[in-house]
Amino acid sequence: MLLRPATGADFDFLASMLLEAYNWDGQPRFTLSALTAMDEAWRYLDGWPRSGSDFGVVAEVNERPVGAAWARCLTSDRPGYGYVGDDVPELSIGVSRDARGQGVGRALLTELIAAARSAGYERISLSVEPANRAADLYRSLGFVEVGRTGGSDTMVLTL
Repeated sequence: MLLRPATGADFDFLASMLLEAYNWDGQPRFTLSALTAMDEAWRYLDGWPRSGSDFGVVAEVNERPVGAAWARCLTSDRPGYGYVGDDVPELSIGVSRDARGQGVGRALLTELIAAARSAGYERISLSVEPANRAADLYRSLGFVEVGRTGGSDTMVLTL
């Protein structure tokens, strides 16, 4: 597996991974067009990449992208589901269904966490529905629950 920085050229793939994240349980609850119309969802990608604040990683297997993790700082006037502060990037992650359970998510998160540390961030956050088995992965990497927004837990990792 190759891990590489996400760029503007990855926008469409990141959008497909955002859709995977929203449909994490395999149920087609959302379509891409629905996500683009939902500001609370689309703010995770709108204008990607913003200079100086957006960073991400793409995983490839046999030159095919299979997953991505990215982060951006959102603001109190337009927060994400896992928002904890304007200076705390909120991460998004998606892995293609055929690549799940193979360590792709852990590799992406490990690389994204390293990038956040290198950029000087003190914390990174995320939002996850409690039934999503990815929550166990987040806990194993040191994320702790700090709150709840709607039906999702907000988790934070101190870097």
